[in-house]
Amino acid sequence: MTATWTESAPELTAHDLAAIARIVYERSGICLGSGKGALVTARLQKRVKQGGFRSFCEYVRHVRDDASGAELTALVDAIATNHTSMFREPQHFEFLRDVVVPPLAGRPGSGRLIFGWSAACATGEEACSIAMTLFESLGDDAAWRVRLLASDLSTKALATAEAGIYKDARVASLPALVQRKYFERGVGAQRGFVRVAPAIRRVIEFRRANLLEAAPPGPPFDFIFCRNVMIYFDQSAQQRVVQSLERRLAVGGYLFISHAESLNGISHSLKWVAPAVYRRVSR
Repeated sequence: MTATWTESAPELTAHDLAAIARIVYERSGICLGSGKGALVTARLQKRVKQGGFRSFCEYVRHVRDDASGAELTALVDAIATNHTSMFREPQHFEFLRDVVVPPLAGRPGSGRLIFGWSAACATGEEACSIAMTLFESLGDDAAWRVRLLASDLSTKALATAEAGIYKDARVASLPALVQRKYFERGVGAQRGFVRVAPAIRRVIEFRRANLLEAAPPGPPFDFIFCRNVMIYFDQSAQQRVVQSLERRLAVGGYLFISHAESLNGISHSLKWVAPAVYRRVSR
């Protein structure tokens, strides 16, 4: 039984940090070096306090002993970074609009669907930005031609993404016409918030997924966005993720990574086509 919290929060020892880093790496591939003590303390201190644990060591034991896995999920949720924004790294959405979509829209055969995946979607802004780009490109046809998967390891982030409700400051930088077309403004108690329009929400399926595990099954993707997540992995984990993503791309499909990331040192058969954009050119 955990103790009642009566004193100041315990200090995170080097041993505690190493134990937490090992748990997080095994579960998510995220690397927490010895310099991440302050980050781990800031992210977990509230949970340790609320649980009445006398030390981080005691908390770690609880995580390991929790057969349900719920506390392990909560720990990874707390550590995972979920910073994102609408149309982050806008060049990618321009490339999607100008290079990727036109040949997909003109493929022979009526009713050909377009499949995309926002991997590590965080709170959903990237998936929404992709969907809006496709709606602007395809018009009303996007409603039945587009199928987007948006996945993340964090259950907390996914809950926000699936709800599609954001503070209006999150969309303030978007053109007024885009705001009117794709967001509903809250009134009354919801004043100051916006909700993603139903047409956008209907083409996105949100699902919890771990990039270190088998990629979600289904048709091959015409494009995959996997940005600002591999920077937290070591090279071994990066290799596993890139191989998994490559297998899920259709021939001719595109992989978008962050401009802060690189596939240097990673074995793959993708072709570089633009900054932080790669294409699968063969089976």
